[in-house]
Amino acid sequence: MTEIILYIEDQQRSTAFYSRLLKLEPRLNVPGMTEFQLSDSLVLGLMPEKGIEKLLGDAVPKASSGSGIPRCELYLFSTDPDKMLKAAIEAGANNISEAKERDWGHTVAYCADPDGHILAFAKINE
Repeated sequence: MTEIILYIEDQQRSTAFYSRLLKLEPRLNVPGMTEFQLSDSLVLGLMPEKGIEKLLGDAVPKASSGSGIPRCELYLFSTDPDKMLKAAIEAGANNISEAKERDWGHTVAYCADPDGHILAFAKINE
């Protein structure tokens, strides 16, 4: 099992965004952590910046100091990247790029979630 955790500013806002985009209800949604089961072996977690700051203390820079700055990319495969991009924008994402053929063999659309994390919706070109 692998879990990817995004540090987010507002847990309620991000939970609503990802529920709508992924068309999934969280498998866990308690103060301080939301989790979405993306596959048998992959979970997407949402943790408030304040929570990770408390957990890690002064050993690292404050997560909130990077709020709104792209800190990761979530690369999601889809049969219809444009449809996923549209759904993300309707859920509150900021459009970056419509789906285009990329030189690595995928057609990919890009947007940013409400916290600035980059979302890529990709289809393998055949």
